[in-house]
Amino acid sequence: MQDRWFTDWPPSPRWPHYTRSNAGEVLPTPASPLGQQFTWEKGICLGWRDGYVNEGVYELEEFDERYPEACGFFGGYFYINLSNVRMQGVRNPAVTVEQLDLAFFGDHPDVPPYTPHPDDDRPDLVPKIGEYLGWVMSTTAWPEFDEEKAQTIALRANRPDLASLDDAGLVAYARTTQPMLQKLFESHTRTSSGSGIAPGILFAVGQAIGDPTVPMKLVAGLGDVDSAEPSYAMWELSRQVRASAELSAAFDDGVTGLLERLRASGSPDATSFLAGFDQFLVDFGSRGPNEWEISADTWELRPELVLAIIDRVRFQSDDESPRIRNQRRAEERAALTEEVRARVAPLGEELAGQFEAALVAANQLAFRERTKTNIIRAVHEGRMAFRELGRRHAERGTLRDARHVFMLLDDELEPFVADPASFTDTLAQRYADWLELWDLIPPYFIVDGQVPPLSAYQRRGESGAVAAVVGEVLQGVPGCPGTITGRARVVTDPGDPGDLSPGDILVAPLTDPAWTPLFMAVGGVVVDVGGQISHAIIVSRELGLPCVVSATGATERIPDGSLIEVNGDTGAVTVLEVPS
Repeated sequence: MQDRWFTDWPPSPRWPHYTRSNAGEVLPTPASPLGQQFTWEKGICLGWRDGYVNEGVYELEEFDERYPEACGFFGGYFYINLSNVRMQGVRNPAVTVEQLDLAFFGDHPDVPPYTPHPDDDRPDLVPKIGEYLGWVMSTTAWPEFDEEKAQTIALRANRPDLASLDDAGLVAYARTTQPMLQKLFESHTRTSSGSGIAPGILFAVGQAIGDPTVPMKLVAGLGDVDSAEPSYAMWELSRQVRASAELSAAFDDGVTGLLERLRASGSPDATSFLAGFDQFLVDFGSRGPNEWEISADTWELRPELVLAIIDRVRFQSDDESPRIRNQRRAEERAALTEEVRARVAPLGEELAGQFEAALVAANQLAFRERTKTNIIRAVHEGRMAFRELGRRHAERGTLRDARHVFMLLDDELEPFVADPASFTDTLAQRYADWLELWDLIPPYFIVDGQVPPLSAYQRRGESGAVAAVVGEVLQGVPGCPGTITGRARVVTDPGDPGDLSPGDILVAPLTDPAWTPLFMAVGGVVVDVGGQISHAIIVSRELGLPCVVSATGATERIPDGSLIEVNGDTGAVTVLEVPS
């Protein structure tokens, strides 16, 4: 392998700092060549740029036409452009660079300092930014996003019979998603930027009244969070299992072959469960581990991933329902809102007005999860078309493995359809090289555009992390309030949760929607990476679960089975006891 992956972007001289923070929970693994170019470069990245421009923070000519600097790909890994994001703190009068760093990237010790650039200050953009801010702090509903939700649901409902399409038809169907991805991510960008505003203002409010826990408590239990919907649906399925001796026994026998056994049973309980499960896959089958990567398996493709989660959640008692948890958080938020409102009032009208605006701006957190869910549905339809293309060419022998189809570049799709045999060897070699990237640990930050060669990357399993000892505190970023003590269960694959049990603390390297249903099976969550608006926090707040993110190295340093205390108010994870 060369020291540079063949689809890597050139680093930006204008915006030279990049980070894997938050990026690591979007694409934790190397992007496939087709995923990077088809999904991201020809869709998502363009929408990202458009969203920034429409917010008023940038002008279109500030972006490179080929490689919009909102993000980057190095060593095959996806990065967020830290320098570019920071312009929202420089040019937006409502947010500071420091607040953005905390919200988006966590309290990481190696965050490169902000160094002003002569072109950073753009007072001419302030009026349009002001319009955007006014909109964020006054909007409680966003019909455009609801329309996009209906559009993407209809896309899945109207999926053609892919097996009946010829190769050109499959590529054409997949290409219908690219303009959708651009538009959907433009919407997502506006909500993602808006998501940092409420925590930032509430942080200042908390400082003013001497209570730093205010921000996270006042954005908990918001309700109507689309990324939590699969968790609620899984909970209902788990209740069916828990209430049925037959279904419980079937799950006791293991999830391998479970669906086949239930279909063969034909009993009322099995029939009812299968009907609900099949509908779940229609509604949420686009979700799964690494769902932004077009080559990755999802719940529709590997339903046993869902069954494994239900198998753990079924042991929770009914009073641990996520709806009950959410209601508790909502009630606490309502009471705290009145308390903080009373404490802020004597401090002046300006602070009181900012507080009220922040409460409205918190809606952006829910909007963000809706826009993301919309995107994932569109990504999945392209995935399914290419899966069919790879399957049939593996059967014909023009691909040595169906997965090799994801080694194509975007502009190679039509040539592949015309002459697939000419790509056989090239795609096989690319696949072998791509798998080597999976063994590498990408640098957390790329500073000043200095991208290390692949030969300098650390390899997985070589971190040299030292196990934490009794009394040691791993300091992370507060996620969802509350304190809980329980056994740490280190899980690195959401499809293999082991013997995760009620009251345990899930310790995970990252979280996405494939992980968050596991939150219902445990009492608390600790995550290696993430900031104050990361997916783990938003969903843990929705489900009312104490959570700490950005606890660097937690999965490597906390021995499985340790007794730990998770303080979601302070971000402290304390080791109380380790296995002998």
